[in-house]
Amino acid sequence: MIEPEDQLARFAHGLRFEQLPPDAVRLVKRLLIAVSGTGVAGAEEDGILALRQFLVARGGAPEARVIVHGDRLPAASAAMLNAAMCRALDFCDAMAPGPHIGSALIPAAFAAAELRGGCDGRRFIAALAAGAELGSRFNLTEAQYDGFDPTGICVNFAAAGAAAVLLGLEPPAIRQALGLAFNRCGGSFQSHVDGSLGVRLTQGWVAEAGVACAQFAQLGLGGPRHFLTGIYGYPHLYGRDRLAPTEVVEGLGTDWRLHRVVFKKYPSCGVTQGATELTLRLMAEHGLAPEAVASAEVRLPPYAHRLVGHRFHMGENPRVDAQFSAQYTVANAIVRGVARLSHFTIDAIRDPAVLAMVERVRTVADPAMDARGHSSVDVAIDTTDGRRFALALDVAPGFPGNGLTDAEHFQRFDDCMAYAPRALAADRARAWLDAIDSLEDVDDVRQLLPLLVVEAG
Repeated sequence: MIEPEDQLARFAHGLRFEQLPPDAVRLVKRLLIAVSGTGVAGAEEDGILALRQFLVARGGAPEARVIVHGDRLPAASAAMLNAAMCRALDFCDAMAPGPHIGSALIPAAFAAAELRGGCDGRRFIAALAAGAELGSRFNLTEAQYDGFDPTGICVNFAAAGAAAVLLGLEPPAIRQALGLAFNRCGGSFQSHVDGSLGVRLTQGWVAEAGVACAQFAQLGLGGPRHFLTGIYGYPHLYGRDRLAPTEVVEGLGTDWRLHRVVFKKYPSCGVTQGATELTLRLMAEHGLAPEAVASAEVRLPPYAHRLVGHRFHMGENPRVDAQFSAQYTVANAIVRGVARLSHFTIDAIRDPAVLAMVERVRTVADPAMDARGHSSVDVAIDTTDGRRFALALDVAPGFPGNGLTDAEHFQRFDDCMAYAPRALAADRARAWLDAIDSLEDVDDVRQLLPLLVVEAG
């Protein structure tokens, strides 16, 4: 019998572009569009410039490139900074019930490709698909996470797996890298609830750990071999003894779980997507003006409510507070009739009209909604003249079963460029998107990274 840990390592090592279903290739390319757009747009968000200054001052071998800024840093440091930038706006990819795979996977993969001396587009796509699939297979349920930040728990395996493949490791070493990734699991949703910059730093740590775990394994420094089947393995510690090791590898290579990735339509937490969508629909369909809204009620499953249903307040990091607040995102949709990245700046959040509307939005945790799905939501709006309008949604936009169109994917990218303080010029943005579209024909992915470097104005 091949141990599950070996099955994972052999899968990652042996996966080739030609084996990938067309929709898996399409998903990888959409990941690249989403993550690169948010990375460029997030290049100067709170904490990013301080993190860059720290990593540049710490120095080290100039192994890999930092997007936008252009610095060359040790591969693990470049991955960390790029990942933090890609998560800073919380407009990157996601997956129920909370991991953000692409924003750590892609920075780790680019750093590893540079560290290795380059690779062609087909190998790069296959490595990204392998990493995304590994991360998806380690994803747990809401009850199993129970407050752990899913990004810090399961995405380590995605970043480490892809980096190990791109460094050219053989299956035994890939297994060791994944074992080390297991030892790096950690993080709490309290970062989100408290509106801390720990959210984006956790994303950076995961990417950094992915590269470092692959590098250590390359040196023969391995982690626990039985990170799945051992008595203190992943199923026990994080699966809470409700996950069998065989579940992680069941259907590996045929039943693709990476298709569970979510692409957000709106620039806030995944479980606010449905509330924003329904609010915008209600306002538009009934021709409501903001001043006609007396109050609004948002009903959420308990897990979602614990994350975004608390009373909105502006703390040290208002953008994070707003991103993870159903009250704010609904109030914003009522007042502005749209949800864009520019609506999550400090000045926009402090808008008196929006803050006044926040006080009229009530959130409710409804256990009965668990049966309807992770992203289910009900929104009701009561008007000043006594009318009530309500809508319900089981699958939010961008989630599997209600995916975004190609036009909406490009619209997301355009919103990122419109917001970015150092946006890609139109011709460079077009060259980047064209390169992603034909990535399988690229001889060396390193030649693409200069397209994402923007000179300071």
